[in-house]
Amino acid sequence: MSKTEVKKVVLAYSGGLDTSVILKWLEDTYGCEVVTFTADIGQGEEVEPARAKAEAYGIKEIYIEDLREEFARDYVFPMFRANTVYEGEYLLGTSIARPLISKRLIEIAKATGADAISHGATGKGNDQVRFELGAYALMPDVHVIAPWREWDLNSREKLLAYAEEHDISIEQKRGKKSPYSMDANSLHISYEGGILEDPWAEPEDDMWRWTVSPEEAPDNAIYIELTYRKGDIVEIDGKAVSAATVMEELNRIGGANGIGRDDIVENRYVGMKSRGCYETPAGTIMLKAHRAIESITLDREVAHLKDELMPRYASMIYNGYWWSPERLMLQEMIDASQLTVNGHVRLKLYKGNVTVVGRKSDTDSLFDENIATFEDDEGAYNQKDAEGFIKLNALRLRIAAKKK
Repeated sequence: MSKTEVKKVVLAYSGGLDTSVILKWLEDTYGCEVVTFTADIGQGEEVEPARAKAEAYGIKEIYIEDLREEFARDYVFPMFRANTVYEGEYLLGTSIARPLISKRLIEIAKATGADAISHGATGKGNDQVRFELGAYALMPDVHVIAPWREWDLNSREKLLAYAEEHDISIEQKRGKKSPYSMDANSLHISYEGGILEDPWAEPEDDMWRWTVSPEEAPDNAIYIELTYRKGDIVEIDGKAVSAATVMEELNRIGGANGIGRDDIVENRYVGMKSRGCYETPAGTIMLKAHRAIESITLDREVAHLKDELMPRYASMIYNGYWWSPERLMLQEMIDASQLTVNGHVRLKLYKGNVTVVGRKSDTDSLFDENIATFEDDEGAYNQKDAEGFIKLNALRLRIAAKKK
């Protein structure tokens, strides 16, 4: 599709410097009408001001949406049913938000008769891949405009100069500007750039926004109890909560106790290594608790198979394949495994640590105290059976040893 053929574009719009410049650039470069879409996925900042900014630029179709519940329920929770971790550490806070934004961009494009969608992801990062793979999976013939791959405004100074030249109003926040590139939603906040580009440099203490340092966390541990139904948290300390509320509460409790900080060098899908720091209090607690409830409710081989498949599932999300047939197929298997993941987990939170101190399931526990006991099991388990079991499993080892 040529530039002259594009009549209407749906722009993922935050109202900040980048997307405000993109809005004007799209109108000037493509001569098209722009529809703005702004999502609240729990980033902790007001999204409604984006409406006034878009109106000031003459935008007629403006979408401002609260997607916090959908994000937690339909994206974060399904991911945590799989105990998902990328490269052993990253809880995928940025990655898991992209498929929802792509979905809404496409839905709005169809509803408004738009020819194209546009985003502010750079040509160096993973997000361009995630946004666009999702968009193509949901609307195969959609035209995607990625300004960072087309224009020469490749620095903040050039963006500011463009904004001044075209009378684009940019809010200059008071106080010290953060040197980091940040992304936030109800699962995490991330930090990149600045001194973090040196993987040997320790992050500055005042960088962290959601969590107190473990050293400054309360001296007394706190306990919380989470109730699970089909692999999802449905209650905190006996009180029913929605998925979005789970995220908010666990972020608040975890952050106050120094939980969820991580400093990672990860392998981006586009080929480079990238250093980032993350605060994921709710996710850190959820991962620990979910594995605890599964430990008593999942069959051994089911649990082990899930662990084998999890890295592949994590890569699918990290690389942008949420809407792929393989991820959807794997999700059905994961969800089926969660039918018996019901019960309660008690956790102790103390100075950055999450410790499981209790787990129980009244309906689905596979833990049999009569068999597991070190005391008299009253015939529930015949220890003599172990001899034949061991010899059968040792048979190939013994044959090989005799050949040496």
